[in-house]
Amino acid sequence: MTYARNNIHPDGLARRVVAGHLLYSPVVTLEGARLVFVSGLLARDRAGNIIGKGDMGAQIRQVGENLRIALEAAGATLEDLVRTCTYVTDIEEFFRHVDVRQEYFGPALPTSTTVEVRRLAHADFLVEVEAFAALPAG
Repeated sequence: MTYARNNIHPDGLARRVVAGHLLYSPVVTLEGARLVFVSGLLARDRAGNIIGKGDMGAQIRQVGENLRIALEAAGATLEDLVRTCTYVTDIEEFFRHVDVRQEYFGPALPTSTTVEVRRLAHADFLVEVEAFAALPAG
């Protein structure tokens, strides 16, 4: 089975482009889909060690890899992403690493919200991503 996905960029809304990359779709519609919800992921390796202390780019990459692993467990890929919620401790630093973010989220162009927060679950964490993906129903 398949499902219908439509990324929509309404003419009345600005397109958010950073470093030449369109960052997200303002609207994604789905018909006939099974949804996958992924809890907030942090920059931990399999053993639970924090990866990239003090390096947001490295943490974005580790979170992206963790997201890839989580989605694969549900039979999905990064291209199945329809929504991400990203929490960062420094929004300006986050936007210096758009290229890393795009490696993981760029192909799907999901809807996206990014929020700067004072702190995450541990002082060494700089980024956390919660994600939603869609697969064909059935």
